[in-house]
Amino acid sequence: MVAVDKPAGLFVHRSYMDKDEIYFALQLVRDQVGQYVYPVHRLDRPTSGVLLFALTKDVATKLSEAFANKSSQANLNSDDELKGNAQHKTQVVQQDQVEELTTDRNIDGSDLAMVKTYYALARGHLAVPADLIDHPLKEKLDKLGDKNVSHNKPAQSAQSYYQVKQQASLPIKVGKFDSVRYSLIEVRPITGRRHQIRRHLAHLRHPILGDINYGDNKQNPFFIEHFGFKRLMLIAKSLEFNHPISNKRIKISAPFDDQWQQVFSSFEWPLI
Repeated sequence: MVAVDKPAGLFVHRSYMDKDEIYFALQLVRDQVGQYVYPVHRLDRPTSGVLLFALTKDVATKLSEAFANKSSQANLNSDDELKGNAQHKTQVVQQDQVEELTTDRNIDGSDLAMVKTYYALARGHLAVPADLIDHPLKEKLDKLGDKNVSHNKPAQSAQSYYQVKQQASLPIKVGKFDSVRYSLIEVRPITGRRHQIRRHLAHLRHPILGDINYGDNKQNPFFIEHFGFKRLMLIAKSLEFNHPISNKRIKISAPFDDQWQQVFSSFEWPLI
C-alpha cells in the first residue's frame, strides 16, 4: 500500500472535469514509486488528507471491500469515541503519521471495516455537540459521466457520526448575523455517499466553510477576506483498518497543513 497526503485542489485521477489539469494524484504516485498503483477510494478535488492506493489488484480489492463495509468495527469505534470510552493506545512507527493501533477489543479478522475520520470547519455553533446524522441522500450524478444512469433512483441510506471539538466567534456582522461563529467538527462517515459529509452538515444548517456547492454565499467570501485563502475546509484526517495481509490494526494520519494551522492559531485552539 501507498498512502499520501493529498493537497486540496488536486484531482485523484483524470475525469471529464479536468480539461486544463496536468497533475493527478494517481500519476504522481505512480511516478514516485515507479510502478502502477490502484486507487481504492476517492477524495473530492477540494478535500485534502489521507489518500490510499494499493500496489496489487488483490490488495486493492480487499481495501475497496473495507471501504464499502460499514460493519461492527466502524460502529464500535465511532460509538466509543463519541461517548469518550475508547480504550486504545497508539505507537508511532514513522514520522508521527503512521501508527499501529492496538485495542482491548477482539478484532474479527474477517471484519475489514474502514474507520474514516474527517475534520471540518463549519458555520455556526451546533446545539447538539455529538450525534449520529441519519439522513438519506439522493445519488449525485455528473451530467456527462453519469448521463446514462437513471435519475429516478430513491435516496440511499447515509449515516455520519459527528462530534464538536472546538468553537469560536468573531464579533463581526455578516449578513443577518451579528457575529461570525465557527465549529471544528470531527466526522466519521459510516456510509460512503458522494459529498456525504458536505451534504450532511449542510442538512444540519452548518455547512462547511469554502463549500461552493452546499455552503453559505455570505460566509464564504468573508472567510476568504478574513483568512486570506480560498479552499474547502475539510480534511480526511485518518484511516483506521485491518491490514489486508498481516491483519494488524493500523492507523494512517495526515497533519493539518499550514492553512489549517493558521485557523487554529487565530482562534487559539490546540493543534490536534
